[in-house]
Amino acid sequence: MTEKLFFNPALCTGCRACEVACSFRKERLFCPSLSRIRVVKLDEEGVDIPTGCEHCESAPCILICPVRAMKRSSRTGAVVVDADMCIGCKQCIVVCPFGAVHFDSGRKAVFKCDLCDGDPECVKWCFTGGVSYHEAAELPRKKRHGAARRHLAARADRKNVRGGA
Repeated sequence: MTEKLFFNPALCTGCRACEVACSFRKERLFCPSLSRIRVVKLDEEGVDIPTGCEHCESAPCILICPVRAMKRSSRTGAVVVDADMCIGCKQCIVVCPFGAVHFDSGRKAVFKCDLCDGDPECVKWCFTGGVSYHEAAELPRKKRHGAARRHLAARADRKNVRGGA
């Protein structure tokens, strides 16, 4: 099975440690603009939302690349860029529904999350769980358990309101 990154805005504090960790691992610079993951701050709503590549099954970036610089890693399932092949046409940026492909004007090539070859640095530095990495099949089970816990808490609250009945 393939693991994937999951973004949980409810757990994100906006600390941006994920961005800094990513940029340092990939570029050896503490430079969030070079990060493959981004935290979007919606000031009026007061929320921070981690975003990044979803490594789509039918990835539009792979389909549109005229030189096949975008490929899927057989080992991790990640959509990866061969920067040496990239011609900088930016069509992948246009078609990405998540805004997860970025352009490096110095290198004249695009860059994006490659899941750090199966060991995402962003997850290691996200202490709240706003960014996690696990089997996609785990998500429904985790949601069911969360729903069950909420129902149990609601039942306990009802008992307390009724005086333990």
